[in-house]
Amino acid sequence: MALTGIQILKMLPKKNCGECDIPTCLAFAMKVAAGQAEIEACPYVSDEAKATIGEASAPPIRTIKIGAGDAQFTAGGETCQFRHEKRFENQTGLAVLIATDEDAASIDGKIKRANDFVYERVGVMMRNNLVAIKDNGGASLADMAKKVMEGAPQQAIILMSDNVESLKAGAEACGANKPLLYGATGENVDAFVDLAKTTGCAIGVKGKNLDDLVETADKLLAAGVKDMVIDTGARTLKGAFEDNVVARRSAVKEKFKPLGFPTIAFPCEMCDDLMMEAMIGSVLIAKYAGITVFSDLQGDILFPLLLEQLNIFTDPQRPMVVAEDIYPVTGPDENSPVLITCNFSLTYFIVSGEIEGSKVPSWLLIKDTEGLSVLTAWAAGKFGADLIAMFVNKSGILDKVKHRELIIPGYLATIKGELEEELPDWTITIGPREAGHLPAFLKEWKPAA
Repeated sequence: MALTGIQILKMLPKKNCGECDIPTCLAFAMKVAAGQAEIEACPYVSDEAKATIGEASAPPIRTIKIGAGDAQFTAGGETCQFRHEKRFENQTGLAVLIATDEDAASIDGKIKRANDFVYERVGVMMRNNLVAIKDNGGASLADMAKKVMEGAPQQAIILMSDNVESLKAGAEACGANKPLLYGATGENVDAFVDLAKTTGCAIGVKGKNLDDLVETADKLLAAGVKDMVIDTGARTLKGAFEDNVVARRSAVKEKFKPLGFPTIAFPCEMCDDLMMEAMIGSVLIAKYAGITVFSDLQGDILFPLLLEQLNIFTDPQRPMVVAEDIYPVTGPDENSPVLITCNFSLTYFIVSGEIEGSKVPSWLLIKDTEGLSVLTAWAAGKFGADLIAMFVNKSGILDKVKHRELIIPGYLATIKGELEEELPDWTITIGPREAGHLPAFLKEWKPAA
């Protein structure tokens, strides 16, 4: 059960030293209780208190880290069943499967795509983040792991085998880029306990069904293995969906520890069609896979899955924003048009993209509206004439252009008169309502006489 701030405060040294970057121990305790600070930030708290508080404040789905540095992937850490309750913490991992007996051209193609396919969306760089290597004979896991790390250095690695010695050699080859070692079952659980303690890697546990998985996970927990990723063994969409829901509910609502780990699902083993794999994967990303493994990841398959990821794993209580500033688009000069809009990320990237497409160099003023869209910000009193005028005057745009003409979004047409009063030296021009009409508008634009 989570501790309250007062309960945590009683275990702190109460020095009010501020070395944790929080002024008082009470404020620090409240932040730890709310999950906004880590107890390790206090340099004076005892190890016993750290263990007690850390255990009590740990999320019901354990946080698991695979890889290191640029290749690190984090799964789990989830605290709720439904996104609207709070937020989902760590994006579902998208893994491409490579078998050690695959032909060289296929392997090279998968590694190249894993390295090269990177997409930008509303300022976020998106890519798949894992390569799963399955031991099918042929090349060794260790050799294949080295090949993947050389060709796609930003990918975390999953090693899949029933052979503990092969997994151990593969883990040694990965070095600091610690892989997930998948293949623990009820039959080989003791060997995987030793493997986990020897390598320090997280273990992938496969059950024949949910009950068998619980039994195996329980044995690993009892032996002191804490870092796991679990596979219920379901290989149909219906089975995987139902098992994931049961596992999430059991962990979050019932605090059932054997299921309190991120899950791994294998759309690649549920069908033999890549498009259908993507369809299955899209369902399991939403409910509630920590990692999904695909037989391949082509661009037309990967991009929609990344967009789904972005939509589901953004915080619904915190809008995505860009910083308030002046943004030069395609190299503007002192005669270029000046436009203004809100700082909601999607608005910014759509508007700036249309300006770039017009090939008309422009100055884009971004006003802080706390992430609200144009009309919503205006209705909330965060994008009114007085605030716009204050921002224009302090922004520095007066030093960048000779003219004094400001283009406002078409949806703000009603404040044109107010803006002219607030900015008497400026001509206020009403721009298009839709960003898609900006290119034609800017190509016709000339500074007011």
